[in-house]
Amino acid sequence: MINPQWLHTFAVLVEKGNFTRTAEAIGITQAAVSQHISRLEDRYGTLFLRRTRQLEITPVGENLLTYVKEVECAQKRLQQKLIHDDTDTGDISLITPGSIGLTLYPLLLELQEAFPRLNVRHRFAPDNEIVASILANEHELGMVTLKPTDPRITSTYFTEEPLELVVPASQKNTEWPDLQKLGFISHPDGEAMATRLLSRKCPDSPSIQEIPYHGFTNQISLILEPVAKGLGFTVIPQYARKAFERQEDIYVVECGSQVVDTIWLIHRAEWPLSLRAQKAIEFLKGKI
Repeated sequence: MINPQWLHTFAVLVEKGNFTRTAEAIGITQAAVSQHISRLEDRYGTLFLRRTRQLEITPVGENLLTYVKEVECAQKRLQQKLIHDDTDTGDISLITPGSIGLTLYPLLLELQEAFPRLNVRHRFAPDNEIVASILANEHELGMVTLKPTDPRITSTYFTEEPLELVVPASQKNTEWPDLQKLGFISHPDGEAMATRLLSRKCPDSPSIQEIPYHGFTNQISLILEPVAKGLGFTVIPQYARKAFERQEDIYVVECGSQVVDTIWLIHRAEWPLSLRAQKAIEFLKGKI
């Protein structure tokens, strides 16, 4: 590693153009200035051509000066990140399940519109990937439906999300035989969600495997498209249903007591949240 004092002396000498003025500016002796430059030249080669009353920087010196400026810029950026934590500037990085994410992402864009120096970075992922991303410091904030037990993660209650049985708007009869005739539109969590909810609505009926499958998609924003076209029913989280544009084409079936998932907000426990992340959390809580 290059001695930072030598580099500072070199940069001041470039600016002052004179060993005496450099020594005065730094507060060291002229001999010390000469020693610092000699140490650098021993390592990198000639930095200056010494002419009467004038120093001329060499190409090697120019390259070293570029390096010094890059280091100074890096130090300033680090200082800004470590000390000047701004509520209105920088990344807001969030990773969530698809359903809640469909609601939160537009809200975050609304926040970014109000504060254009914010940079919203959002990703959809399942719970296990969300936890891994938080632990790897890839995202500052995450949301999961299963509260992590890892001591490196802080978990706080954010909201609740009921599961909903959604059928085509034209389908008002929703007993078990009606669902069997209609068919199931599945998704990656479809069977598990349908089993949980339908066991409440139809406790004496067979499992979801007894209902014919009429479609599958892993894109949460598209799950309700075949339902809206009358091709089947599905079970999805409420926020995913609310994000669907054509509400008039679907119908939410009343299933008695709700099946509810808790949404947990998570982040690394070892260090505090940035001010902009705290701002985003309060903004989202006020909107949900």
